[in-house]
Formats: sequence, structure tokens, C-alpha cells
Amino acid sequence: MRSATLRLLENDPPTLLSVATAVPKHRLDQGEVVAMAPRLFDRARSDIDRLMPVFDNAGIATRYSCVPMDWYLQPHGWRERNQLYLDNAVELLTEAAEKALADAGRTPKDIAAVVVASTTGIATPSLDALLLNRLGLPPTVQRLPIFGLGCAGGVLGLGHAVALARGLDHGDVLFLAVELCALTFRHGDLSKSNIVAAALFGDGASAMVIGRPGSEGVRFGPSGAHTWPDSLDVMGWHVEDDGLGVLFSRDIPSLVRSDLRPASDAFLQRIGLTHADLAGFVCHPGGVKVLDALEEAFDLAPGTMQDARDVLREHGNMSAVTVLFVLQRMLRRGLTGRHMMTALGPGFTAGFQLLEA
Repeated sequence: MRSATLRLLENDPPTLLSVATAVPKHRLDQGEVVAMAPRLFDRARSDIDRLMPVFDNAGIATRYSCVPMDWYLQPHGWRERNQLYLDNAVELLTEAAEKALADAGRTPKDIAAVVVASTTGIATPSLDALLLNRLGLPPTVQRLPIFGLGCAGGVLGLGHAVALARGLDHGDVLFLAVELCALTFRHGDLSKSNIVAAALFGDGASAMVIGRPGSEGVRFGPSGAHTWPDSLDVMGWHVEDDGLGVLFSRDIPSLVRSDLRPASDAFLQRIGLTHADLAGFVCHPGGVKVLDALEEAFDLAPGTMQDARDVLREHGNMSAVTVLFVLQRMLRRGLTGRHMMTALGPGFTAGFQLLEA
């Protein structure tokens, strides 16, 4: 039986009016990255020779980067990296936001609040402030910049945007996410995590227009999160003099297999649902092994999450943005029924967001 809370939220929920995506102009072919990898890492001092199969087994054919391939062959400082982040993040978000507004049949003046999730650079004033004049948003717009959610930012940030939309008496919400993951590659970092990141990371942005209650479109249900105790070392960044150093635990796939299902069961139970009430899942594809683990955790046949695998193959891991690319692809294919969006990020945290088409 559905809880009274869920029935209340479903009476007049915020809706998804549109979703749009954008990628930078530099296309990285995985075969070219493989050929360049021995030049990126000192073969005498790193495990690059032993770890080369990571590039072939990543399930990635192409990715996009805001800088050309040869940029990665030289060291770069934090100031240069962050300026590239600011310039390219604003350009990509502008492109995605303009597409999303046009697709939704909205103008910037219709937006009452803007939420931006990003963890691959620092902006003060925040990215939403930088975009206010660029997009022509109203000076009264509510702004919520979110930093630090990493790969979970697409789902958790969306949950905050939906919550804002529920409380609006006028206007819609613009939810934006941008991650320039490839830009964080540090030439002098010989760690296994940096080698894995070099095989996985890509750049991209997404924009969604969320309609106030009463709007037509895919309906948003409740959202939730689960943070596991004593798990801060599973995923995140080390702030270094020359940029952000990536932190990956090799245990992430096993953690997904053993711990994600109980957390998602508990979330659904709180709102009066079970996994049997779901038509499917919209998941962040952190990597091939993580996708395999997700299918196991949710009792799905191997290869079921084909849209997530396709996004990973064509765009790589774009952190928070990736799950929004997956959602766009599933919507284009005619997604129907109640689905649960989920992503895992630093904390170590799982984010959940229900939607129904």
C-alpha cells in the first residue's frame, strides 16, 4: 500500500518538461588514447604497462574533451585548469540550457530558480551567477550551487531541484550539471587511480527544465539518499598544488553488489513501494564493472542496462552528468512507467529519485 506521503506528492508533482545535453568540440577516440597512454605515464615509475588492459576493457569507444589531446602531455597548474573549467563550463551550460528552454517552450523569464551541480572546478561567483546575465534569467531567480557530490550530483542535485519546484507558486526550475572530468588529469600523477581515470573520464553538460506542480510531462516522485558510515575513502578528490587528484577504491563494484540493494529497499519502503513496483532503472554508468554490479544488485539479466552502456561507450564517465545523458536516451526511446534514478558518489553516498512517465 502506498503511503499517504507518496499519494500527496503524486497528486500534483513537478514534471520534467525537457532535458538537453552538450559536449565540447574535441572528440577523443579511445584507440588514440591507448596509443598515447605510454607517453602520459612514466613507464619506468608507473604500472602503465600492467594496467594497459584497463583502456581496452573500459567499454568506451569515444569521449569528449574541452582541450585537445596534446594538452594532456604537459603539466598544468591549478590556475590554468580552473580558468579552463570556468570558460568551458559556462559555454557548455549555456548551450544545454538554451536547448532545454527551447524544447520546453519556455523563456528565461519563466525560470524562478536555478540549481547547478558540479565538482570538477571552483567558481565564485558561482556558475549560476555567471549564467544569469548570459541566459537572461530574472534578477529575482533563486540560485542553488552544489559542489562536492561528484558522480551522485546528477541524481541528488535533481532531487534538490525537484524539491524547489514543489514549493514554487510561480515559474519553473532550471537544473544544470556540468563536469569537466578529463580536465582533471594530472600529468605527474602515476597512481593507479589516475590511470583508471585516464581510461574513463570525459566532459559534458546537461540541462533540465522542471515544471511547477500542475505542468504536463514526466512526473517526479520522492527522492532520497543513503550515506554509508566510515566510507570517506571510497571516492573523491585530493586537492593538490596542480589540480584535483582522483580517489577511486577498487572495492566500488563489490560495495554495489553487497550494499546498494538494502539501501534502495529501505528508501522504497519508506515511501510505501518495493522493487516490484518499478518498471526499470536509470543508473549512472560509472564503468563496465559497476554496471555489471548494478544489474546483479537489482536482479536484472546481464546487459539489461543497454542505454547506460551505450552512453558509457560514446561519452565515457562524465561524473554527475552521465546519468542525465542516460535519462535523455531512455526518454527518446519512449520510457514508460515508474523508474528509479540512482547514482553513487563521494560520501560514500547513493542518491535515489523516482519518476514516472
